[in-house]
Amino acid sequence: MRLEPLVDDDPREVLRGLRAALHGAGPAMGLGLIHDAPGEVRAGTAVVVTTSGSTGIPKGVVLSRDALTASALATFARIGKGAWLLALPAAYVAGLQVLVRSIVAGREPALLAGTFTPQAFAAAAATMASTERGERIPTYTSLVPAQLTKLLDAADDDKAVLAALRSFERILVGGQALPPATLERAQAVGVRIARTYGATETSGGCVYDGRPLDGVGIAIVDGEVRLSGPTLADGYFGDPEMTDAVFVRDADGVRWYRTGDAGLIEDGVLRVRGRLDNVIISGGINISLDRVERIVRSVPGLATAVVVGVADATWGEASVVVASRGEALRRSESLQLAAARAAVEAEIGPHARPSRLVLVDELAMLPSGKPDREAIRRAIAALH
Repeated sequence: MRLEPLVDDDPREVLRGLRAALHGAGPAMGLGLIHDAPGEVRAGTAVVVTTSGSTGIPKGVVLSRDALTASALATFARIGKGAWLLALPAAYVAGLQVLVRSIVAGREPALLAGTFTPQAFAAAAATMASTERGERIPTYTSLVPAQLTKLLDAADDDKAVLAALRSFERILVGGQALPPATLERAQAVGVRIARTYGATETSGGCVYDGRPLDGVGIAIVDGEVRLSGPTLADGYFGDPEMTDAVFVRDADGVRWYRTGDAGLIEDGVLRVRGRLDNVIISGGINISLDRVERIVRSVPGLATAVVVGVADATWGEASVVVASRGEALRRSESLQLAAARAAVEAEIGPHARPSRLVLVDELAMLPSGKPDREAIRRAIAALH
């Protein structure tokens, strides 16, 4: 089956191609693919989505028509069926799923035009009010925590934004952990939130408020969260070795996705405790701290610096550079941080720039001579 990379990530183009792919009338789409030429995928593939994944290295996740449709139907069973507003990039799985749900529901999605702003969001939400047989059609949307925070800030002074937030039957929030304070703030003003957990490899969120959608299985193996069910991806485009390593079968033949997340199940509710690897999710984007650290260490005066992830009220998580005061150059911390941020931006992008530089008298070390990253992270977190 032919795979056609989609050069233009315009949501209308994605919607057009996705509709054809889901109905079997067109080729599978490649969104954000790093491959230079079209390739071949198995029959039934709808889209290949490029994701940074747990390593921060781009890879293509192969999603079938059946997996995407199963995800949409499971969402309807959990929160209801209605009209959807696309407020996220269509080339990422959360935005893509808004379009899938719209197609499966037989409704045209509302599209937020241009840059995301609270005013644009409110204007788009206002266009969605409609009825069917005298009953209001419920509306839904998906956001990342940073968007929700921006909307709540604006809603303090803008009644139209507050009304827009309250108009949705449910707002799915995922891509990263939602700070409890933000959830409480939303609930206090009447905004109905569902916290979602999942990945591109699971066709998007498949666990809502800690509980799996119908057909989705959760297991904790050696402290790692694993997910199963009909929403799983077929694997990674052109990488059978990685596919076999990440998608595994148990003794009963059940296929599981290894998330790389640490977690546990308490009273039937999944609690995710962070990454097993050295990756943070900031603003919904996976950032490899190893990559950031390698670049930071190329900056004069930061050759032995350690980069750790800490909780951030706006982005969910952020990276902090911790360096020895004795090694750092004799110039202001702000200039040193600016140099580190510029280097990271040049190689990875602005989303990966470290948020702070902290100078310490001595870096905590393990007996092996390696930095004690957990001790360093705890010390930085305690500064808040």
